[in-house]
Amino acid sequence: MRKILIFCFLFISLKSIAQKQLSPIQTYPGLFEKVQLAGIYPDSKSFADAIPKRTSNVIMEAYAKQKDLKEFDLKKFVNEYFSLPENHNALYQSDISAGIEKHLDTLWKVLERSPDQVSDIKTSLLPLPKPYIVPGGRFREIYYWDSYFTMLGLKKAGKTKIMKDMIDNFAYLINTYGFIPNGNRSYYLTRSQPPFFASMVQLLAENNPDVKISDYKEALEKEYNFWMKGAETLANGKAINHSVKMKDGTVLNRYYDAGDQPREESYKEDFEAAKKTKQIPSVFLRNVRSAAESGWDFSSRWFADGENFSQIITTDILPVDLNTLMYNLEKTIQTANLEAGDLKKASLFLAKAQKRKTAILKYFWNDKQNFFTDYNWKMQMPSKQVTLAALFPLYFKIATPTQAKFVSVKVEQDFLKSGGLITTVKTTKEQWDSPNAWAPLQWVSIQGLHNYGYDKLADTITNRWVNLNIAVFKQTGKLMEKYNVVNADSKGGGGGEYPLQDGFGWTNGVLLKLLK
Repeated sequence: MRKILIFCFLFISLKSIAQKQLSPIQTYPGLFEKVQLAGIYPDSKSFADAIPKRTSNVIMEAYAKQKDLKEFDLKKFVNEYFSLPENHNALYQSDISAGIEKHLDTLWKVLERSPDQVSDIKTSLLPLPKPYIVPGGRFREIYYWDSYFTMLGLKKAGKTKIMKDMIDNFAYLINTYGFIPNGNRSYYLTRSQPPFFASMVQLLAENNPDVKISDYKEALEKEYNFWMKGAETLANGKAINHSVKMKDGTVLNRYYDAGDQPREESYKEDFEAAKKTKQIPSVFLRNVRSAAESGWDFSSRWFADGENFSQIITTDILPVDLNTLMYNLEKTIQTANLEAGDLKKASLFLAKAQKRKTAILKYFWNDKQNFFTDYNWKMQMPSKQVTLAALFPLYFKIATPTQAKFVSVKVEQDFLKSGGLITTVKTTKEQWDSPNAWAPLQWVSIQGLHNYGYDKLADTITNRWVNLNIAVFKQTGKLMEKYNVVNADSKGGGGGEYPLQDGFGWTNGVLLKLLK
């Protein structure tokens, strides 16, 4: 009885922490917007992550007294009351002569963070109870989908302890906030990221007698409930939160951020972009934020005309990758319940997974393209954008052999370049378009092709990607967030809202997995 009371107290305490967690714009109303729009820092994320030197009450009282004075200097005020967050990568110098594997082994320590200390002076960081790996550069916190691809390398390196710590941190976030945020920052509490938690648990449990899928049954089911929230109330042809009910009664998922204001970590960029669209600002900003939830921020994939950011329509689109991840989540919950002896619930989730697989093949296979594409549920038609998201049904073994053959042909013809696979066939200024390539999509594509016996093509992609990673490392001493796979002389990818980042968690993880 005493244990139950203690658990209930802890659960209530965590819930109250979650409810009281204010983001920077809520903590410093007026001041936050002024600082961001003034462009005091080149990167908007800097102030969102800044460390206050005094309590928020003291800072806001000082701001109220000083802001209308003739001699008030905003930059001086900010420097007096805030410190910039530390860039750990800047302290590390790589040794190119030691080789790539030594570099990867050293980087795990560079990117590792200790359990977070709870302080009276609140920052935007959501404290985590166990150690974790960050991506690197400006990304000073744990990121959701990045972490799965980082774990591929951690497992190969024999670092299963920190893998489990990270998964336990994600379970903690689910239990505290009801879902896994984009990253452990208060300004990310309006959205998640591609739901790879089930894949993480599968990876940890694989060939590991100390871990069972059912150990994470409660967390897996809570995450599922987050993505499906409100679905049971939907009428056909309607949407709520992350769920869309098709005309035939099938429920599929979309990306959907609960907020409709400028992202705090990109405040000025969003504020300015909202002036250039014909959409209602709140609709436009929700589409922008929802694209950030997809991890593909940003790509022609989300644009109505396939060209212009001002025409972003993320919430109108059912993404093929998200729905295959949801299929895997349903299958994993089935396994967890089988292990736990709940055959009724296992049967329920098997039926959900089978229904979703049927819907994926119905809605996401594009006969005109002979390729998997997203689906615009409002227009009731396949998306015209062709992207590497098409490989997810091969990765999760949903595609038919005929479909896999068509996909492999198109990948080789349209996506394969000298350094690996481009992300989309469109060349834009967006970072998730050609000529850029990203480690997670190389891995999904390579493994997806192997699943259907296209080993020669998969090996070609592997060799080109690994060779590019190593060539750039030899030139720069760094592993990058993204790469230009079209121009062999480029030292990394371009485009996007911020400079190229190095580190880099998921590049390291995928590279080590492929090297081994």
